[in-house]
Amino acid sequence: MIGIDKSKNSKDKDDKMAPLADRLRPENLADFVGQADIVGEGKLLRKLIEQDETPSLIFWGPPGSGKTTLAKIIARMSGAGFVAFSAVTSGVAELRAVIKEAAARLKEGKRTILFIDEIHRWSKSQQDALLPHVEDGTVTLIGATTENPSFEVNSALLSRCRVFVLKQLDEEAIKLILQRALTDKKKGLGALTVKISDEALDFLATVANGDARNALNALELAAKTGAKNKKGEIVIEKDLIKESLQKSYLMYDKGGEEHYNIISALHKSMRGSDADAALYWLGRMLEGGEDPLYVARRLIRFASEDVGLANSQALTQAVAGYQACHYIGMPECEVVLAQVVVYLAKCKKSNELYEAYGEVQRDAREMVNEPVPFHLRNAPTKLMKDLGYGRGYKYSPNFGYQEEQEYLPERLKGKKYLRGGDGKNDKK
Repeated sequence: MIGIDKSKNSKDKDDKMAPLADRLRPENLADFVGQADIVGEGKLLRKLIEQDETPSLIFWGPPGSGKTTLAKIIARMSGAGFVAFSAVTSGVAELRAVIKEAAARLKEGKRTILFIDEIHRWSKSQQDALLPHVEDGTVTLIGATTENPSFEVNSALLSRCRVFVLKQLDEEAIKLILQRALTDKKKGLGALTVKISDEALDFLATVANGDARNALNALELAAKTGAKNKKGEIVIEKDLIKESLQKSYLMYDKGGEEHYNIISALHKSMRGSDADAALYWLGRMLEGGEDPLYVARRLIRFASEDVGLANSQALTQAVAGYQACHYIGMPECEVVLAQVVVYLAKCKKSNELYEAYGEVQRDAREMVNEPVPFHLRNAPTKLMKDLGYGRGYKYSPNFGYQEEQEYLPERLKGKKYLRGGDGKNDKK
């Protein structure tokens, strides 16, 4: 359980002892890098923060995307008390103490922001214990999760929070953060006179895979271990970055096989029904350190996009594979993913559903919102019935499901999105 200590001496001491990634956390929105879609100028969340009207929130995004940093910025800008929890180490007993302090603080007219990192790791009973205190305003909750909150956060708690999705930081954002670290003499590495090659900087920004914390940790380790040249500068080259990362980097290296090239190769090999090639590309990803859940998510998409109606079990297999990976993790789940990849590669293929929904999207976006035909409308009140809602509807079972009846709006009458049976969209 961590609270913000605003005393200058304590803060200076913490800055010196803290890792680079923690020291370099921005303290205001102007210095916050990335996530312009949610905290850019004029965006809803930014307005709420600036007006000190921030509701309870859930931040959903990948590691190192700024969830904790944004929560601390919100607390600092609001002047609220800030308490940070880790769902891994804190439970209901600690929560009760926080609620007691928050209630006392509220009597003095001051809010408490309760930040729970990895909130998806809290059990149902722990989340239930928090619910009434969020509901009555004793605390303003900011939860952070790398997992889909629809599945991992209780629906009652989720309904009382606004969910904001944080995206993986792109390479330019990571590069900007690294450059700040290299030039900041007070909080960063500016006082050490670090000289890093453009190749090494670009490489680090790429292999960090959108994780700012990972990038800064690697840079700090390289700066501590790098040799000095005759000018007393700490020299960081690409090879030193590779060592500092302490993980496989090949599949992300733009000079070799990069991440998106390999996932594309996996997808296209399965689409082409080449199970051996698909298995190889899967191995390249997993042995390169890829998150198995990322692969599993892509397989779920493939099951509907490229197999679709040709084999209704494909989606079931893919979802089961994701769940198995979620339960057991690496390295045990590697054979699970191998099973799903080979199954999908060997399936009969059809992109009929994918093509059909694409056409539906275009019509929904580009055409006027068509009114629902009267005979299809719901008529729960007498007024609606008098207006003709539901009039003329043919109840399908009464006609042996052979009734002649139009279900599309007038302008789309007779439109066919699915073209099954003509073979045009099926890949055998």
